[in-house]
Amino acid sequence: MVKFKLMIMKTFLSNYFSFLNLPAISKCSISVTQSIAVIALILTLLYICFKSTSVYLIDYVCYLPPDNLRVPHSHFIEHFKLCNFEKETIEFHTKVLEKSGIGVEACMPESVHELPPDNSMKHAQAETEMVLFTIVDDLLSKHNVHPNSIDILVSNCSLFCPTPCITSTIINKFGFRSNVKCFNLSGMGCSAGLLSVSLVKDLLKVHKNSLALVLSMEAVAPNGYNGNTKSKLIANVLFRMGGAAILLSNKKQDKGIAKYKLQHLVRTHLGSKDKAYQSVYQEPDENNIVGVSLSRSLLSVASSALRINIINLGPLVLPYSEQLRYGLSMIRRKIWAAEDKEMYVPNFKKAFEHFCIHAGGKTVIDGIVENLKLQREDGEASRMALYRFGNTSSSSLWYELSYLEAKGRVKKGHKVWQIGFGSGFKCNSAVWKCLSDIDPNAKSAWSDRIHMYPIEIPVFDC
Repeated sequence: MVKFKLMIMKTFLSNYFSFLNLPAISKCSISVTQSIAVIALILTLLYICFKSTSVYLIDYVCYLPPDNLRVPHSHFIEHFKLCNFEKETIEFHTKVLEKSGIGVEACMPESVHELPPDNSMKHAQAETEMVLFTIVDDLLSKHNVHPNSIDILVSNCSLFCPTPCITSTIINKFGFRSNVKCFNLSGMGCSAGLLSVSLVKDLLKVHKNSLALVLSMEAVAPNGYNGNTKSKLIANVLFRMGGAAILLSNKKQDKGIAKYKLQHLVRTHLGSKDKAYQSVYQEPDENNIVGVSLSRSLLSVASSALRINIINLGPLVLPYSEQLRYGLSMIRRKIWAAEDKEMYVPNFKKAFEHFCIHAGGKTVIDGIVENLKLQREDGEASRMALYRFGNTSSSSLWYELSYLEAKGRVKKGHKVWQIGFGSGFKCNSAVWKCLSDIDPNAKSAWSDRIHMYPIEIPVFDC
C-alpha cells in the first residue's frame, strides 16, 4: 500500500513538473514561488497519503431487560428441579451458580421461564428482535440518526445464525438503504464484540466519511443444555440475556460529539493449538444432546492468550521504563536461566486508568486481575456487570464501560483497556481514549440502580 501511494505521488509530481515545463527539479531556473509551490504540494500529498483514519465512538447503548425476566437463585434451582434434571446435575448447577458471581437481577428470555423451556427457533428470533430492536432504536433516536445515514452494519451472535441473517432483519425493520455494507459474524464467541469493532476499523480505512453500527449479543433462548455432562452444564448458569449497539464514525466533524477515540486494537488467536481450540467447544454429548463444553484448561489457555496479546500491545501503550524492565526480566530468564525468578509484570496502571475485563465468570475476572498485578478495585466494573447482568457474552465489555461512566469515573483524557476472550481461542484488546468528560447522570442500563453499587458479592463455602 505504501509503495502504491509513493508510485502515485511520483507520477503526480512528474506530471506536475512537466506541466510547469520544468525538465529537472535540480535546475536553478526554478523560481522561489515555484519552489514554495512544489514544497507545499509535496507536503500536501504526504499528508493525504499517510494520514491515519481515526475511529470515533460516538455513543453506545446496552440492553436493559425488564424486571419480570429476572431469575433469582431460588427460581433457578426450582426450575431445574421441575425440569426433571438428575439430583447430581441439580447439585452441580447449584454449586456453579453459587460460585459464579452472578446476582439475583440477571435475566433470562421469556421462553426459558417456561416449563419445559422452549428452545425453538421462533423464541430465539423473538429474543434477538427484542434485544436488538430496542437498543438500535434507542441509540439512533438518542442522536437523531436516520437509518439511511448508516453506511456500515456489523452484527455478531455466535450460536444463533438464522436465514435471512441478523443484519438483514435489522435492515428490514429500520429501513436501511440498499447499498449499506452489512456483515454478520457467527461462531466467534464472547470476543466477537471487539472483532466487530476491528472489522469496522478496517472498513473505515477504505470508506471515508462513514457511519458504522455494531450490534453485539448472544441468544440464550435456543442454547440451553438438557443433558448431564458437567462441562456443558456450566454454560446453563453463566450466560444471560443482553446486548449492545455501538455507533462508530471516521468523520472529522464527529470528533466533537464522540465519547472515545480508538487508539489500538490487538487480536490474538491460538486456534493452531488443540488445547486452546477445544477449550470452548460446541458438540453433542453421548446422547446426541448438543451443548457448549468449557474445559478445565480454559483459565490456563486464557492466560496464555492474554500473555501473547500483551506482548504485542505493550510496546504500543506502556512507557519506556516499563518496557525496559520487562525486557531485562525476559533477558535474565533466557540468558541466565533464572527460572526461579518470576517474570516482571508491567504496571499497566501507568498506561490505563480503567480496565474492562470480559465478565466470563468470577474466577476469570479474579484470575486476570491477579495475573496483571492489578488492584481489586480495577476489576470492580467487571464484577458488578457480572453480578447484575450475568455473562452477556460479546456485549459484557460495554456493560462494564457503562458502569464506569455511571459512577462518574471516566474523565477526558482517560484511557480504557477492554479485554475480550472467546472460543477459538481468542484474546482481543481495544484501547479507547476518552475525548470529553462524560455525564454520569445520562440515561443508561445502570441509571436506575447505580447508587446501590458496588455490592459485596456473597462467598459460599462449597
